[in-house]
Amino acid sequence: MEDTIVAISTALGKSAISIVRVSGPDAILFVKDIYKGVNLLKAPANTINYGHIYDGEEILDEVLVSIFRAPKSYTGEDIVEINCHGGIFVTNKVLELLIRKGCRPAEPGEFTKRAFLNGRIDLTQAESVMDVIEAKTTNSLKLAGFGLRGDVRKMIEDFRKEILNMILKIEVNIDYPEYEDEEQITAEFLKPVTENLISSFEKILEKSETSVILKEGISTAIIGRPNVGKSSLLNALLQEDKAIVTDIAGTTRDIVEGRVDIGGVILNLIDTAGVRRTEDVVEKIGVEKSKQMIAEADLVILVFDYSLPLNEVDLELLKLTETKTRIIVINKQDLEPNINLNEFQDYLLMSTFNEEDIENLKAKIKEIYRLSDLSEIDFTYIGNARQVAKLKQSKEALADAYQSIIAGQPVDIINIDLHHAMDYLSEILGEVHSLSLVDELFANFCLGK
Repeated sequence: MEDTIVAISTALGKSAISIVRVSGPDAILFVKDIYKGVNLLKAPANTINYGHIYDGEEILDEVLVSIFRAPKSYTGEDIVEINCHGGIFVTNKVLELLIRKGCRPAEPGEFTKRAFLNGRIDLTQAESVMDVIEAKTTNSLKLAGFGLRGDVRKMIEDFRKEILNMILKIEVNIDYPEYEDEEQITAEFLKPVTENLISSFEKILEKSETSVILKEGISTAIIGRPNVGKSSLLNALLQEDKAIVTDIAGTTRDIVEGRVDIGGVILNLIDTAGVRRTEDVVEKIGVEKSKQMIAEADLVILVFDYSLPLNEVDLELLKLTETKTRIIVINKQDLEPNINLNEFQDYLLMSTFNEEDIENLKAKIKEIYRLSDLSEIDFTYIGNARQVAKLKQSKEALADAYQSIIAGQPVDIINIDLHHAMDYLSEILGEVHSLSLVDELFANFCLGK
C-alpha cells in the first residue's frame, strides 16, 4: 500500500486514446518528472492539464493529464491519469518511463483492491465493478448497478442491525442481570424477530437465484446421439455456421461453444459430440466429455430423431438427464415417423430449426426459468454467487438459532448462532475477510482496474 503503482487502464491496441493510470503517495511527483506543462504539484484536484511527456530531452507524446487528490479519488489515494494517443508503442513507452522513475507495475485489480482496503468502497461494490465490466445484457448491467450504488450494502446493514439488536439485548441480560429496567429477553421476544428475518432472507434468496441466472447465464448442453441435428440446432440459435454439419455420423468430436441472448438472458451453449458406442479413440474422448457436460450443465437440450426408434443410447441419455432441468426436442418431423412419442411426457416437435422452431424453444426456456416477462423482474436483489452463498449461510445460522429458541435453550447458546449469522453478513461486505480471499477476488480483474 506504500508503493505507487502504474498500469495501462485501456485495452492494449490501436485506438484514439489510451490511459496510463498511476496511484499512490508519489503519483503526482513521478508523473511531474516526465511531464512538461503546468506545475502538477500545484494543479487543483479534478482538473485536466495539457502538456507533453518527455524521455530525457525527447518529446514522446502530446497528452492530457488528469489529477485526482486523496481521498476523493477512485482508490482513495492521489491518482494521475495520462491520456496518450492510442498507439501500442507510445503507451508502453510512457508505462516504461514511469516504472524507471520508481512506480511498481500494478497487479490485476489492484486499483479497485486499494479502493476497498482504503474504505472507499465495500466488497460488494468492488465485485460490482467487475460485474459492470463483464455485463453482457441490459439486465446483467442493471444487477451490477444495484451493487455498485451501494444498495446491497444498505440491505445487508439493515439485516445486521436487527440481528445486532437481539445480540445486544441478550448480552446485557447475561452481563448485567441486576438491571431491572432492562427488558428481559425471552423466547416470546426472540421467536417472532428470528422468524421474520428468516422469511426475509428466503424471499431475497429466491429472487437472487433468478438474479444469478440473469448475470451468469444458463449453461446449456445440447445432447443426443450422432446426426440427430445437435449442430444444426446450435447454428440456428447462434444464427451462424459455428459447428460443422454433415450427414456423416460423428462429425462433432469435441465441444463447440457459443452464446446467445434470448431477450435478456444469456444461453451459454455447448454442442457436444454425439453419444454412441464407438471404438474410435478421439470420438470416445468426445463422448466422455459429453457425459461430463450433462453433469455440469444447468439445462440439457436432449435431441432425438423423429425417423428413428429409441435405441439403447437414447434410453441411457434419458436416464442420465432425468434429474436435470431438460427440454426434449424431437427433430426431423418432416420424415417418416418411427419414434414412440409415448416415451416422453413433454417435448417439442421440430423439422428444420426455422425461426418458428427456435422461438418455440426460447419460449420454453423462459417458461422453465420463469423469465417470460423480464420487465417485471425486480433488479434490487443480489446477483453475485459468493454473496448469495454467504446469505444462505447466514440464514442457516438464524435457522439454528430459531431451533434453539423452540427447544428452550439458554440465551447464551442462542447468542452463538446469532453471532455466526452476523459474521456471514459481515463477510458479504468484506468487513470480515481473509487476505487470500481478497487476493483471489481481485486477481480476476483486468490490469489497470
